[in-house]
Amino acid sequence: MKPVSEEKKSREQRLQTRNLKKQLFSLPNTSHYCEDIVPLEEHSSVHFDSNVSQEILIENNKSSIDETITRHHITIGTQTSNILRLFSTELLLADDETVQYYTGLETASKFSLVLITLLPMANDIRYRWSRVVGISIEDQFLMLLIKLRRNTTDFELSKIFGVSKTEVSNIVVTWINFVSDIWSLIDIWPSRSLVNYYMPNCFRTHYPSTRVIIDGTEIGIQKPSQPDTQKASFSSYKHKNTLKFLVGASPGGLLTYVSNGYAGSASDRQIVERSKLLQICDSGDSIMADRGFNVQDLFASKGISINIPSFLKGKSQIPGVQLKIDQKLASQRVHIERLIGLTKTYLILKNELNHFYVPLASKIFFICVMLCNFREGIVNKNN
Repeated sequence: MKPVSEEKKSREQRLQTRNLKKQLFSLPNTSHYCEDIVPLEEHSSVHFDSNVSQEILIENNKSSIDETITRHHITIGTQTSNILRLFSTELLLADDETVQYYTGLETASKFSLVLITLLPMANDIRYRWSRVVGISIEDQFLMLLIKLRRNTTDFELSKIFGVSKTEVSNIVVTWINFVSDIWSLIDIWPSRSLVNYYMPNCFRTHYPSTRVIIDGTEIGIQKPSQPDTQKASFSSYKHKNTLKFLVGASPGGLLTYVSNGYAGSASDRQIVERSKLLQICDSGDSIMADRGFNVQDLFASKGISINIPSFLKGKSQIPGVQLKIDQKLASQRVHIERLIGLTKTYLILKNELNHFYVPLASKIFFICVMLCNFREGIVNKNN
């Protein structure tokens, strides 16, 4: 072979570099085989024939890459290279502060614990639109939590995880339905003995028969296009279109009851009438509520009492003794407001819900409530 000139050698090196770059960015997980690529030395003694060098180079690279794909069982399709991701999962779960910011859970171990409750069923998910390839179950669950916690747009999630916006929407909608269906199988309504066991001393002394503390909450939605829907969902309290939920918590601070979503114009009494509280509460129990829940007549037939603040009933002011009783009642009922406030740390509930997610509102709210139950208790048992 004739000696190769320096110019031709440089041209061959540039060609090899370009071909390697093409192969790297056309495969999903370059990290598996990047370590096998050996860079050319500056003073290489290898000579290339201009007619066959390109063919040999491409053929060798193709066989090496095929070998790597077979060894690591990589599926090419919608899978995206980790190079195109803004953050890695390991980085997002690197420290407790980051985990809490993006997921609402305290630690990475808590994240893993919550994910375990969805396994192994999560390995056989049927997706809403198309099959998802190349994104791990852990990443998909993390994507859902970031969506709920930070109310991140699909575009931003697509950049974080290196997938398309359509793929993000497919994953989020599928996982909302999946997680809600799985967790709804869990009976979160505790028995009377369990409520008594975890009851704080303040309840044990003054309100020992309390089974559940209830309150209503509303989440804003975008203004519907239909006039009838606008009228039904308009809340006179929030002065905007909302969905209303009934939430119940045990004295120990566990969220034990969540209703489906109702239009914002529905009253508290209407929601209680349609709830399952009458069926799941036992005779002798008491329900602690706000003054707006004047529903004693609904529960009296079953021997269930309602603890609410007293009304004036034509009096100019409430007697001092009764006022002290109401203040003590309000100091205990505030726990449900704190728990509802904890659910609103998931920003998807704090901002107006997009039209696309309104049909999934009940499932989204239920998932946020269940995630709050994985948090450490906010009620001090000794107080």
